[in-house]
Amino acid sequence: MAPQRLDQLLTERGLAPSRQQAQRWIQAGLVRSGCRILDKPGHVVPDDISLELQAPARFVSRGGEKLAGALGVFPIAVQGRICLDGGISTGGFSDCLLQRGAARIYGVDVGYGQLAWKLRSDPRVMLRERTNLRHLAAKDLYGEAAERADLAVADVSFISLTLVLPALRRLVMEQAEAVLLIKPQFEVGRERVGRGGVVRDAAAHRQAIARVIGAAAEHGWGGTGLVGSPLTGPAGNHEYLLWLRPQPQTGLADDQVAEEVARTLAGGRALPADRSSSTGGKTGVAVREQWRRGRPCGSAPRTPPAK
Repeated sequence: MAPQRLDQLLTERGLAPSRQQAQRWIQAGLVRSGCRILDKPGHVVPDDISLELQAPARFVSRGGEKLAGALGVFPIAVQGRICLDGGISTGGFSDCLLQRGAARIYGVDVGYGQLAWKLRSDPRVMLRERTNLRHLAAKDLYGEAAERADLAVADVSFISLTLVLPALRRLVMEQAEAVLLIKPQFEVGRERVGRGGVVRDAAAHRQAIARVIGAAAEHGWGGTGLVGSPLTGPAGNHEYLLWLRPQPQTGLADDQVAEEVARTLAGGRALPADRSSSTGGKTGVAVREQWRRGRPCGSAPRTPPAK
């Protein structure tokens, strides 16, 4: 047989159910030959090339891994709960919650057509697209439903969580908990954001977290837990997941926040954004970084293949 496109070959060998799925997996860096990642669907390869497909991601987006990392630390029971996902987007957070037994998800997003079909077609997901969470009334979200959400999650961009918190609190039960993804680049002033949109100053990270905790306290939520995200954001920003519970709570001490920020920025939590492992293993990430750079596993760099 003659050489052919990588996505076609992956499909012919039965490694992917369709060419479209093959393209998605290739672009996600899940296909390799030896110790080299092949990430271009249209790359022409020999018909006898050795191909290996890594396990696909557990969730529909990387957000699921971020929330799963937090739920592995915070003792939050999800089974049977009604949840509100503010900024549902592709649905990573919601996917994680459903896999942990959530009974229903109310998903809200200002965008349209982003939610993965797996979730869009799930009867447990109640979707409100083209909807600004800040202007949403409870009666419009829940309709005739008897119960409100008692667990809120939020992953929003280009807006401070301090502006979203009032709506989250208004839309859930009085005793509801929340887990928020804090993105420092959207919580501090532009002057604190460095080259490439990355916030590198530890003091700015602490300020961002304190700002969100303070805003939550104004609406009856106390900071109960904080953990660095197991994945960085697209630009390489370190992020944090904050667990909120109804006050009165002892709350997070400043030194606890500072310790978690230091650990996260030192690399004790977050893994690279573009080749993160679905299991969160650091070894797998390091090896995949070698593949991406065209390097054989465990050896010195060598010339990458022609593109």
